[in-house]
Amino acid sequence: MIGKLISGVVAACLMVVVGTAFAWDAEGEKNAMAAIAEFKRADPGMDAFFKSAYGYAVFPEITKGGIGIGGAGGDGTVFEQGASVGSSEMSQVTVGLQLGGQTYREAIFFKDKTALDNFKKGNFEFAAGASAVAVKTGASKAADYANGVAIFTMAEGGLMFEASVGGQKFTYEPK
Repeated sequence: MIGKLISGVVAACLMVVVGTAFAWDAEGEKNAMAAIAEFKRADPGMDAFFKSAYGYAVFPEITKGGIGIGGAGGDGTVFEQGASVGSSEMSQVTVGLQLGGQTYREAIFFKDKTALDNFKKGNFEFAAGASAVAVKTGASKAADYANGVAIFTMAEGGLMFEASVGGQKFTYEPK
């Protein structure tokens, strides 16, 4: 009798854990919306990108660190025509002269459906040569899409000295 009770409790706990592992992260979406507001506050011209892009992925906090070999990672929310449609995880490995740690926000804009669909395939990567625009007042005016994608970053904190090479890889999970 006690064995069946324990088995039932274990099964119920597993169902809760599995259910929450695949559940939509409403808090993540809320954090992404706050990050969008911060991007727009830092550079009001960013509003044009949020309005005209077919879709975008917003990563409210990416943590980065390294001593020779470095890494970064963070979770984000993916939007299609202004509505949240899924979540994404970014990971990065870098090699080179680097020391320190920092946190930053990142927004990736997709000019059209094709660019967003490529991202949503789930194994999207930016090569080492991909460039991001650091957000400050007026920075968005000179920014444009490259291969259907525009990338913006905004520093939050920390200090990092870096002359390294690496790329970013993204996963996608529908809502």
